[in-house]
Amino acid sequence: MKKLHALRTSLSPSQISWGTPAPLKLSFSYAAAAAAFAGGEECFAPLIIQDKDLLRRSLKSKSGLHVLDLIDAGSLEPSTELYSLLLRRCTQLKKLREGKLVRSHFLNSKFHSDIFFQNSIINFYSKCRSLDDAHKAFDEMPVKDVVSWTALMAGYTQSDQPKEALALFPAMLSSDCKPNNFTFATLLNACGATAEVNTGMQIHACCVKNGCHLDVYVGSSLLDMYSRHGKMAEACSAFDSLDSKNEVSWNALIAGFARKQDQVNAIRLFGEMQKSGFVVTRFTYSSIFSVCAGTGSLEQGKWVHAHMIKSGHKLNPFVGNTLLDMYAKAGSIEEARKLFHRLNQRDIVSWNTMLTGYAQHGLGREAVQHFENMLKRAVRPNQITFLCVLNACSHGGLLREGERYFNLMKEYNLEPEIEHYVTFVDLLGRAGLLERARRFIDDMPIKPTAAVWGALLGACRMHRNVDLGQLAAERVLELDPHDAGPYLVLYNIYASTGRWNDAAMVRKMMKESKLKKEPACSWVEMENSVHLFVANENSHPEMREIEGMWEKIDGKIKEVGYVPDTTYVLMPVDEQERETKLKHHSEKLALAFALLRLPPGATIRIMKNIRMCGDCHTAIKLASKVTAREIIVRDTNRFHHFSNGSCSCGDYW
Repeated sequence: MKKLHALRTSLSPSQISWGTPAPLKLSFSYAAAAAAFAGGEECFAPLIIQDKDLLRRSLKSKSGLHVLDLIDAGSLEPSTELYSLLLRRCTQLKKLREGKLVRSHFLNSKFHSDIFFQNSIINFYSKCRSLDDAHKAFDEMPVKDVVSWTALMAGYTQSDQPKEALALFPAMLSSDCKPNNFTFATLLNACGATAEVNTGMQIHACCVKNGCHLDVYVGSSLLDMYSRHGKMAEACSAFDSLDSKNEVSWNALIAGFARKQDQVNAIRLFGEMQKSGFVVTRFTYSSIFSVCAGTGSLEQGKWVHAHMIKSGHKLNPFVGNTLLDMYAKAGSIEEARKLFHRLNQRDIVSWNTMLTGYAQHGLGREAVQHFENMLKRAVRPNQITFLCVLNACSHGGLLREGERYFNLMKEYNLEPEIEHYVTFVDLLGRAGLLERARRFIDDMPIKPTAAVWGALLGACRMHRNVDLGQLAAERVLELDPHDAGPYLVLYNIYASTGRWNDAAMVRKMMKESKLKKEPACSWVEMENSVHLFVANENSHPEMREIEGMWEKIDGKIKEVGYVPDTTYVLMPVDEQERETKLKHHSEKLALAFALLRLPPGATIRIMKNIRMCGDCHTAIKLASKVTAREIIVRDTNRFHHFSNGSCSCGDYW
């Protein structure tokens, strides 16, 4: 009768089961055993599982896991291997409740002091993102070996709590437990995820002292840590010192240069990796597509895409999304659209990337249609989705749609974050509703940040509202006094309205605060090289030919109605000098150079580091007509697709 009571009071099958239960091969079925006990048949003998391989396969499947019941019923002899199989399955499926039941059963068994299983418990809790339970289990361990410490450190690092991982290291050393290669690799990964570059250097010294800095895993983590902090010289040194390199170390270095937007070195390493006989992985392609997206290098991105196809790599979601982002950011929204429809798996990142692409290219209506299609397909939007569609509405002048989507967030139980408020203020400001935008800021349920007031300030510059612009600038400078942006915008507002004394005062304030304006520059990619042009600089070796070409274009566009808008020259000089300075804006120099170099009819792609001015927008729009060219300019706000005298933004940007 004791076994009957044990079976009735032990864990029910529903407590530790996933999916549809499937029977195990027993000398007597589990159902028959339960029926026998329930019927009071005391003479029932313990059941023994005859096929252990079948048991192992059953544990790895999504079948019903009634093993604990069988152990309690005396039908199955427990072992550490059995408990480990159970816990491993709980870890794979992230089943926290069921894993706790396995652990509880284990602690009540004769194997409770097995240190290897206890380490698996820490790993299980960590993978289930239950770090409090992991740390508690760690504290309760009677004996801690190096695996225990490393498992807990790895758990914190993988759960985006790297500082907690680093805090364990001094305690580990105090316990006289010597770290191994995996410990150092984990700690370096934690340093890479924080601003603790000095701590990382100290751990590097410990690695050298312990003689493990040449280990491939430690070395890869070391160079990844340095590259994440932008210290590429140190990263390269760590890479070069490795006795044996693998795909992880190559990818870590390539990713570091990609984060620095160093396309030249990233592409160079991409080639060297292949020459050295290493297989290019999805992480390699993702890094290369990322750097091409950041620099707007469409041709290089296309070349790498072609290489990926020839190499037989499948377009999985991870690489597909970075490739999608590359095409959108490098100016080919049509290629991005085609790729999106070819993706076999589209996750929320895929949908959001296309939304961002439509917004950047000024295709507000397409963005709205894309968002509506997403909802029809029951793809649940997240915070980023709404930020993307609000941004598209802002740049497209879609005020009504933007208001509706901002309010729609609550229906998905999503609270607007500060970025959503910034974008909504931008939406109102671009539409000219400056006072309404100011009231919206006053009524915000959270404290406005410098970015919120900055959005209003930018709108005031656009609509040349001096009084409100001055107020917005003051608010921004109160919250972020070290940002040069507000000074520049306020200077532009004063200069564009002829208030030169006030503009000079702002310049003086910038000088006293030691704030410098970023020089306006534009660049074009041509024949695998990048040509940079800075406004009002004559350093380019072909400047005479470039100026001559622009004079020709300037004459032609004036014939079709171009009148230089000298209000965009924010300097107190005469009209002739203003017009001369307009001719030396960086995007005009880049366009003239491209016209000199590219064959007739070829599309011209120009990148710019700041917002495009209104005069250049008008000039290049007309240039697309007189040269019969498609001209694409990407500034900090968006893409402008110029063709036959018109722009994709509809003159609203």
